[in-house]
Amino acid sequence: MDRDRSTPTAPRISCVVPAFNEAGNLDALLRALSAELDALRLAWEIVIVDDGSADATPAALRPWLAVPGIRCLQLSRNFGKEAALTAGLEEARGDVVVLMDADLQHPPALIPRMLEAWREGAQMVCMARASRADESALKRLGTRLFYGLVNRSDRVQLPADSGDFRLLDRCVVDALRALPERNRFMKGLYAWVGFRNVVLPYAPPPRHTGRSSFSTRRLAALAVTGITAFTNAPLRWWSALGVLLALPAFAFGLFIVVEHFLTGHDVPGWATLVTGLMFSSGLQLLSIGILGEYIGRIFDEVKQRPLYIVGQREGGGWGGGAATVAPAAQATGTRVLTA
Repeated sequence: MDRDRSTPTAPRISCVVPAFNEAGNLDALLRALSAELDALRLAWEIVIVDDGSADATPAALRPWLAVPGIRCLQLSRNFGKEAALTAGLEEARGDVVVLMDADLQHPPALIPRMLEAWREGAQMVCMARASRADESALKRLGTRLFYGLVNRSDRVQLPADSGDFRLLDRCVVDALRALPERNRFMKGLYAWVGFRNVVLPYAPPPRHTGRSSFSTRRLAALAVTGITAFTNAPLRWWSALGVLLALPAFAFGLFIVVEHFLTGHDVPGWATLVTGLMFSSGLQLLSIGILGEYIGRIFDEVKQRPLYIVGQREGGGWGGGAATVAPAAQATGTRVLTA
């Protein structure tokens, strides 16, 4: 049931920020984000999920943990962004939850706009990139192919050019928390749970500092997870390809047999035969690989291992009672937290 969204005391806001090696961005992010939340004059919390950072992220965050409303959830190792987002959703206590990255490419200044859409009845407010002109042609092509493939499924429809930057009503958060799967593709899960969704365009600014930790290899792995989690189209297409290849092969074989009995000619073309065998063998190995991806997902699910392990929790309370006083700048160094 929807809560009353018009009262001045509603809602309490949780901001979940996964962070992996973001020491250079956290101070600027927390200053901007806490100031934006203070301006709303609502109770708020910021949950930073440190996903096993190897840089000075814990040390950069430590001065902020004395500020009411800022919390840190440190995972025991790097489990990946999907696991970090899930951990943050488990910890968030707000009536609405805003998911955003730590690199300031998800501007905190857009939160009031998202909150306004929520007040107008949306249960999920998804921010979608207005343009991808800043990306390479290859990445834009890969993105279009990925969304096109996943959206051919009748199970989910992903808003084009959308990411994890979004606002979720508490009912959406509870639905996501109830999903038991280990191989998580959050963009697909947002769409799968449904609810009233509003898509708003925005232009992401450049990263504040550093480079994205998502390499081409990791993006490709995430795309494979998304495809195998939400569509069985590759299996169907490979079955269709097998039929298309089998029919002409059968027709050609029948032609050779008939020609041999009618003319008595020997079957020519050993080079053609070897090439055909190599081609069909390659297709078979590729099909086994596609099937193996699906079987591997099943193997991961049946082991029932936890999606993540929390090493340490720090900070607490709610912000919003008074203007946030940012901590003084401190020299930071690498610090290791243990469970």
